[in-house]
Amino acid sequence: FSLAKAQQAGPSLFPGQPHGPDLSSPQIQKLCDRVASSTLLDDRRDAVRALKSLSKKYRLEVGIQAMSHLIHVLQTDRSDSEIIGYALDTLCNIMSNDLEEEEQEENSQKQTEDFGSQFTEIFIKQHENVTLLLTYLEEFDFHVRWPGVKLLTVLLKQQGPQLQQIILVSPMGVSRLMDLLADSREVIRNDGVLLLQQLTKSNAAIQKIVAFENAFERLLDIITDEGSSDGGIVVEDCLLLLQNLLKNNNSNQNFFKEGSYIQRMKPWFEVGDDNASWSAQKVTNLHLMLQLVRVLVSPTNSPGATSSCQKTMFHCGLLQQLCTILMATGVPADILTETINTVSEVIRGSQMNQDYFASVNAPSNPPRPAIVVLLMSMVNEKQPFVLRCAVLYCFQCFLYRNQKGQGEIVSTLLPSTIDATGNSVSAGQLLCGGLFSTDSVSNWCAAVALAHALQENATLKEQLLRVQLATSIGNPPVSLLQQCTNILSQGSKVQTRVGLLMLLCTWLSNCPIAVTHFLHNSANIPFIHIKEKIHSSRAENHKVQHLLIVIVYNNIKLLKYRTLCS
Repeated sequence: FSLAKAQQAGPSLFPGQPHGPDLSSPQIQKLCDRVASSTLLDDRRDAVRALKSLSKKYRLEVGIQAMSHLIHVLQTDRSDSEIIGYALDTLCNIMSNDLEEEEQEENSQKQTEDFGSQFTEIFIKQHENVTLLLTYLEEFDFHVRWPGVKLLTVLLKQQGPQLQQIILVSPMGVSRLMDLLADSREVIRNDGVLLLQQLTKSNAAIQKIVAFENAFERLLDIITDEGSSDGGIVVEDCLLLLQNLLKNNNSNQNFFKEGSYIQRMKPWFEVGDDNASWSAQKVTNLHLMLQLVRVLVSPTNSPGATSSCQKTMFHCGLLQQLCTILMATGVPADILTETINTVSEVIRGSQMNQDYFASVNAPSNPPRPAIVVLLMSMVNEKQPFVLRCAVLYCFQCFLYRNQKGQGEIVSTLLPSTIDATGNSVSAGQLLCGGLFSTDSVSNWCAAVALAHALQENATLKEQLLRVQLATSIGNPPVSLLQQCTNILSQGSKVQTRVGLLMLLCTWLSNCPIAVTHFLHNSANIPFIHIKEKIHSSRAENHKVQHLLIVIVYNNIKLLKYRTLCS
């Protein structure tokens, strides 16, 4: 749907415009003629001001008839800040999708979006228009600089990738925009942050330039000045810009760490003792702050970069501060969940951080290890599902490449240590309780958690065979391994079956003694073969069948070739 067709189609196509004769078109044309032909600056200024007042309601016609004249004003009337400000505001209204009229039909809105994009395309097609706009951002006059910032932001929203390339090759283009962060007028500085958000989207080259133009220092200063997590939406905007600069950008992440900026994040998480009332903005800010920490230690980053950031977070006390939030009372559920996820990735694969996490105690009487408190939430069916999954992820990260931690968890299940624990509940007892709970989600979480305690650790797989369970009064105890297969044979829920099969696959893999124990019960293999051959159209049952096949494949390899499948 082109602009030419829109012009021919008449006034009924743009929002807020009543059907019938279009009385605005001649008026707009007269104003354009005044802008083009008048020799008096005052007359041209009045005409541009009138076009600005019409540009929201009649943006299509003003855009078609007046855009070239407005660009000419920018080129020739630079000495008059007032007319330049009006021209920039008018162009912004033409290209923006934020209309005054809120009640619009969907088809009208779609057309409006198309018009804004097309007007932008026309404007930036001549690269010198963008260069001219960048020069106006150097003007200190508020009535020029502010509308210039708003117009460039709109252009980036409409035609981001194309405009990024123009700015990238423009001499000092990015540097001019970075100067906005130092403007003493908060409205320009704040809108400058929004502009840089749009500029840095999905463009690693611009992200690097912005970072080396001292963006981290300036943004962290703004966040501190605005009150950190207690600040307003300006803090949120700065955090979103920091995410743009750091996410999936190894160069900027390294620059952030080498510049000692991680240390400046620690005060963000000093939330205080009064957690009774959290504003919606504070929750948003803290959520973004936690996400920023996760960006720096993401498992998708290079191992060396992640490890280096993890060490820094430990030595500057950031991990300790996060663990304080973890054990605090009154923290909103979504912040607690994200904090658990953040701690998970800060400790993942870092022995030093994992050892510290194992030493953290909840402020209870008597004190309980943080791991135990978290596992209590994981096997509690009243807790939100996302929180329980976060605890499971934390447990997995705690055990990742952590044989010491694996041994400590499994030891709480062994007969020699259970009696020594007294009345205090242990991690092993919680996992066993969750494994055989009536809640299928607890079954799945506990089984997957226990599987990670055995991952790539043949010694612990053998030790776990010693665990005996008293299933009922008067009956002899059965092994943990056999109880898992007993529950599978009882036709439990799919979450329970998937979890137990994942545990069995991990336990039996590369552990001939465990396989021998499994085969010792003659009912196990016939049961698995029967279940494996059951045909079902349900997707979850397909998952169960595939896991059963893995177990059968394991044992066939053991019997025929004396090797096991991982």
